[in-house]
Amino acid sequence: MTDPLIALRPWQAPELTSWRRLPMNAVDRRSGALDLDGDWRFQLLPTPDAPLAEAWSSSHVPGVWTVQGTGDLPQYLNIRMPFPDVPPHSPAANPTGVYEREIEVPAEWAGRRIVLQVGAAESVLLVHVDGRPVGLSKDSHLAAEFDLTDLVRPGGRSVLRLTVVKWSDASHIEDQDHWWHGGITRSVLLYATDPLHLADVGVRARFDGRLRVDCQVRDTGGALPEGWYVSGDLDGRPLAQDREFDRLNAEDERVSDFLGEVRIETVVPDVRTWNAETPELYTLTVRLHRADGTVADTFRHRVGFRDVEIVGRDLLVNGERVYIRGVNRHDFHPLTGRTVTSEDMRADLLLLKRFGFNAIRTAHYPNDPGLYDLADELGFYVVDEADIESHDHAHEIADDPRYLGAFVDRVSRMVLRDKNHPSVIIWSLGNESDYGANHDAAAGWVRRHDPTRPVQYEGAAKRGWADPDVASDIACPMYAPLEDCLAHALSGKQTKPLIQCEYSHAMGNSNGTLADHWAAIESTPGLQGGFIWEFWDHGILQHVSDGTPVGRAGAGRYANGVTAPGYRWAYGGDFGEEHHDGVFIADGVVFPDRTPKPVMFEHREIAAPVRIEYVCHEGIELGNHQHFRGLDWLSATWELSLAEGLTLTAPAELPTLGPGSTATVPMPFELPDDGGEAWLTLRVTTAEDLPWAVRGSEVCAPQVRLRAAPTPTAPVVGGGAVRVDDDGLLVHPLLAAAPVLSLWRAPTDNDELGGMAGRWRAWGLDALVRTPVSVGRDGERVTVVAEYVGATGVVRHRQVFTPVAGGLRVDESAELPEEWDDVARVGSVFETVAGLDLLEWFGQGPWESYPDRAGGAPVGHHALPVDALFTPYLRPQESGGRHGVRRFTLSAADATGLAVELDAPRQVSVTRFRAEDLTAVTHHDELVPRAGCVVQLDAAHRGLGTASCGPDTFASYRVPTGVHHWSWTLRAL
Repeated sequence: MTDPLIALRPWQAPELTSWRRLPMNAVDRRSGALDLDGDWRFQLLPTPDAPLAEAWSSSHVPGVWTVQGTGDLPQYLNIRMPFPDVPPHSPAANPTGVYEREIEVPAEWAGRRIVLQVGAAESVLLVHVDGRPVGLSKDSHLAAEFDLTDLVRPGGRSVLRLTVVKWSDASHIEDQDHWWHGGITRSVLLYATDPLHLADVGVRARFDGRLRVDCQVRDTGGALPEGWYVSGDLDGRPLAQDREFDRLNAEDERVSDFLGEVRIETVVPDVRTWNAETPELYTLTVRLHRADGTVADTFRHRVGFRDVEIVGRDLLVNGERVYIRGVNRHDFHPLTGRTVTSEDMRADLLLLKRFGFNAIRTAHYPNDPGLYDLADELGFYVVDEADIESHDHAHEIADDPRYLGAFVDRVSRMVLRDKNHPSVIIWSLGNESDYGANHDAAAGWVRRHDPTRPVQYEGAAKRGWADPDVASDIACPMYAPLEDCLAHALSGKQTKPLIQCEYSHAMGNSNGTLADHWAAIESTPGLQGGFIWEFWDHGILQHVSDGTPVGRAGAGRYANGVTAPGYRWAYGGDFGEEHHDGVFIADGVVFPDRTPKPVMFEHREIAAPVRIEYVCHEGIELGNHQHFRGLDWLSATWELSLAEGLTLTAPAELPTLGPGSTATVPMPFELPDDGGEAWLTLRVTTAEDLPWAVRGSEVCAPQVRLRAAPTPTAPVVGGGAVRVDDDGLLVHPLLAAAPVLSLWRAPTDNDELGGMAGRWRAWGLDALVRTPVSVGRDGERVTVVAEYVGATGVVRHRQVFTPVAGGLRVDESAELPEEWDDVARVGSVFETVAGLDLLEWFGQGPWESYPDRAGGAPVGHHALPVDALFTPYLRPQESGGRHGVRRFTLSAADATGLAVELDAPRQVSVTRFRAEDLTAVTHHDELVPRAGCVVQLDAAHRGLGTASCGPDTFASYRVPTGVHHWSWTLRAL
């Protein structure tokens, strides 16, 4: 007999979004449920209608079979579908996972309604019990529930089978920028309710204390019994009995034979309001009573009182215009793929909170339900995004009536599930799916069901950012050039808040000009922030030996962004995929193990809650840059860094300051009279333990320069001889390779995808040929002129070596041809002898920094082992640079080594790798560190930008043509 679910062929029917699936609701049934997670019997079939084999293996639920040794491996594509079939078709070869286990229904559930909940399955779910069809569901990132009451026996055992078809018509609207997997990715549970139960509860808690609770009541018998009623309490205080609250509003009781609707309305006096800075929550409990007063069902939820509205071109939370300091986030884990635990999600949000983020866009689907509980608790603004992306066939699907039901189904189910979370402030209709009638239909449903939140959709921007007739209340473009955003805000035509849904693409060594963007946002009415793309590098931990995912057993095989020997972070193409989009999957602000990348420290300073506004003769003006709270949760210490090597500290007493206010405090130090460079830093920490940080955690470190460096004096000439070889190359006992001209860097991902690296290769910058022109001596001074010949030009390079007290001064110049108008760098590169393992420097640090991403690295005295300077971006590339370095030392364990003083603050990098070492490999397990140090001293270094997906760096951060001069002094320690 043909299985009716298979006979439906639902993987080829976009009009069929579900069958016998229960309506989505906001009643959390996780508490008290029977947990069905664990190892299930498993078979992976080649097609949905293939017969089962006799032998079973096992698969862990929740989890994806693509990282569990099934032979069906992850695949990464950004836009292209992984099969050639056009919508709504799916390929004939269609991996299908069959999960099976016995379930024992508790005997005490007799007479109750029994429901199966499958948290998420990719992409079509078919459910059977004891061989009988139960139902089906699509929508890979929301739960599906099925009524099993008539199919199972309390006190008995049944066989539950979940069949998951990997490819379907739904895959065409789940074409998101992440790994393709297959499996059951969220928990499976069985729960029971009374036949009389709360079918749904909707909560609206307003900023002024008004509370409205709408309850839907159903009975599985079909007709509602007489005499039932609803009661509730807030933090244990009864809503219907306490005089401070209004009684049940009888006018809003509506009862039919099969559906009861009850509304509770009240006003909470002296309400504590919710926002991302002070996420105050109340516990709401709603009880459904039978006629005799006994409780049939209970709903509990943490409620936050807050308002969201758009006034003019401003998005307001509780009447305040807030900055959206956001990041896009996938559900991801390097071992389990799409499956995350509550501990995983908490770790994500704690890290984001510590680095100044206050908003999350759930790219590009509703995230695990636990994320929203944590966002409510910890304080994040959430843009909740529906599971819709049809990137490869966006234009066709946006107006395709066959997909109309799927669009409305996915958006409405998201809203029904997440509507009670105060953290959710905006609904998103999906991502990169063009714009059509299907979006308008979904937006219409949302506006009718939930008028308390705005709706956004980036695809509507093609009609113009100010168009009032599109299904987006917010102008939310992607990677819009800053000049375009400014022009729009200043045009007088802006009608909506401008909050970019994606900007500052974090692929590899990236996020240049982030501080410039925020300087413009904070100074320009109409600009209100955006969401960095994205949180994670989606590297999957992989065995180097056989190329398979490590899976759940891989804990402990990585730390600080680096994998153990024999393992690596896999990206597109590493699993043998013929079609893939490579390292484009590695575009996050954290590594796959959640280690922060240097850009996180830049963002922390951009989002600093307290800042040094300026220094004047009266003292130092501090500003509170928060929206809702004062500075009483913070402590601080003053730090004075002097160029001479001294660092002084003093306690700081932060003033009592309301949001947006400033106050002047006394100067904490008297500057010494030596006239040297001096920097004042306010190191701000948490004053007490917080839900997201322990007491003493650094929050920010705003800094101001109190005194500039004096003009350097000419060194005393003499004290030694300069040795150069026949080619004019410096010979020095501490150098393994002489300083030569450097115009090339190991291309960053932005360089490669933005086209700069290709241009540099065409010019021959990666293979310059040095030809000595002359070597001249003038007393103790030696002048060497050489030409560096590329494919399309010649650079004339001049070095003047002068012995000075205790060392050697090097004055250099390089003249770039006019056609080389945007090179990677201009400077010197040399290599040291082995054994110099510690770098100490005065300049920006300790984090990696570059000319257009330097704000997170305050000027001061820093020290790190050389091996810790390099940043292991998933694809090896230029990294490890430090901006604004004035001087540094490289030393061995016995304190011997070398010292370098620079004529001006310069870009410096010290690593174990030459540029060609990094360029020649694709993964870090292929790199072999050199024994000595490779040192780059740059007169000019190109900014990073975000050109892999977004605007390049600004013209001011590019390297111009013409003559560049720089000088430095080398001494032995």
